[in-house]
Amino acid sequence: MSLQPSRVGSILRQILLVWLILMAMSARSAEAKCAFKAIFNFGDSNSDTGGFWAAFPAQSPPFGMTYFKRPVGRATDGRLIIDFLAQALGQPFLSPYLQSIGSDFRHGANFATLASTVLLPNTSLFVTGISPFSLAIQLNQMKQFKVEVEKHHRTHAKGAKLPAPSIFGKSLYTFYIGQNDFTSNLVSLGISGVKQFLPQVVSQIAYTIKDLYSLGGRTFLVLNLAPVGCYPALLVELPHNSTDVDEFGCLISYNNAVVDYNNMLKEALTNIRKDLPKASVVYVDTHAVLLELFQHPKSHGLKYGTKACCGYGGGAQNFNQQVYCGNNKLINGHNVTATACSDPQNYVSWDGIHATEAANKLTAHAILNGSYSDPPFPLHKFCDIQPIG
Repeated sequence: MSLQPSRVGSILRQILLVWLILMAMSARSAEAKCAFKAIFNFGDSNSDTGGFWAAFPAQSPPFGMTYFKRPVGRATDGRLIIDFLAQALGQPFLSPYLQSIGSDFRHGANFATLASTVLLPNTSLFVTGISPFSLAIQLNQMKQFKVEVEKHHRTHAKGAKLPAPSIFGKSLYTFYIGQNDFTSNLVSLGISGVKQFLPQVVSQIAYTIKDLYSLGGRTFLVLNLAPVGCYPALLVELPHNSTDVDEFGCLISYNNAVVDYNNMLKEALTNIRKDLPKASVVYVDTHAVLLELFQHPKSHGLKYGTKACCGYGGGAQNFNQQVYCGNNKLINGHNVTATACSDPQNYVSWDGIHATEAANKLTAHAILNGSYSDPPFPLHKFCDIQPIG
């Protein structure tokens, strides 16, 4: 039996319709969905993706050796926590606000710079190597960025890689800053001296969140302070006696002071949530993750906790404050170089101060699943999380 032409046409139209529906469903499933269209980050070297080195270009190998195969302005051997978060949300790495060439701000901007503090640095602090780009400066940069975005939209200017003005209410605002406020004055002021101005640090972070809320921000992730008492550099530089060292080789008094600060920060964020009921203000306990890595590295596929990969001197910390990672110097009549280990994937500490890519990746996984957040904030409920291999 032969089919009538009209019948054939009807069947073909039905087949085409089904095919179009299947293609649309396939496209929707293949396209990553995420509630956050951009990330705006505020921080120091722990999340600086090249801002400091854009302003003061000088970084040399072995930084970047693991992932990028060259220095790219990150204080580690590869990717940072903020890099992994961007990848997981299906976004490109964040361009530094201070980088004028090659930046793409359509998915956010990174205001973090190495050595930044929360509080405005004074003249004496500059001697210790503190960056002029404090959190207040980073906030002002963010405000100016928003002004430029809105002006670009009004004038229909072309060429600039900027987002739409609506982006600010659809973004994730991240903070990883405060470490330099704590560590830069430990030698001169001691723990008791540093503790006196830590409430000001917390207040400035709280003020910044409220200011960003007025700009349209609604979702904030605030990473707390890492257990600096386990940092190889501080184990070498800070005065202490044997009774102040725990079974894992970390400094008890300094880590206790960090816990006090983190509790203060957590309480402040709880109060902010009362003031900003329409905002999600999340306290992220990266301290717990990193402390676990420092104390039990082998339980997480690593080998060395309080020993730096890139340094000089060997021993328990492999850190010499006279010659920093990648540098060389004449010491006791010998020209020495602080070189990198061949297996950074086995270390928690990269250079005695910053974490390795391996440690950053483990920390990022913990943030993504929400188990170290207060209140719980599993990002997979808001976005289709992409692999971060």
